[in-house]
Amino acid sequence: MRLAILTVATTLTLLSAPAWAAADSDSPEASAGDTDYGAGVQAWKKKDWPQVLAHMSVVTQRDPNNADAWNFMGHAARQLGDMPNAFKHYGRALQINPKHRGAHEYIGEAYLMVGNLPKAEEHLKVLDKLCTLPCEEYTDLKAKVARYRAEHPA
Repeated sequence: MRLAILTVATTLTLLSAPAWAAADSDSPEASAGDTDYGAGVQAWKKKDWPQVLAHMSVVTQRDPNNADAWNFMGHAARQLGDMPNAFKHYGRALQINPKHRGAHEYIGEAYLMVGNLPKAEEHLKVLDKLCTLPCEEYTDLKAKVARYRAEHPA
């Protein structure tokens, strides 16, 4: 009976998390039950970028090796147009977890925003290697790279 309850609870926890977070996190259990992390995710869903930064900052102060929190902070900074901090936060996420698909996708998008197609393509190549099956992060970045190329012919 205990095993059945544990299995159901684990399944529900995994289903409620963003897909890339569960797949890429170094330690998803480290964020489970963290109220700041949960509030940061809720702010992200609402596109409340200053609140994402506020909550995830607290998380990264407590747990500086939380690649997901750093990735959320990079995304929020990028959405606010703060590209230096976006690159810094994505870089930290990838330093912690070089296989973090979400961070590779988002930093690739950031490079497109600043007109650096070669760097975006580097991250697309990494995603191509990380995704044994087509994954959302690869598919999304590939489409954005193709759109960028179409809008910026050489």
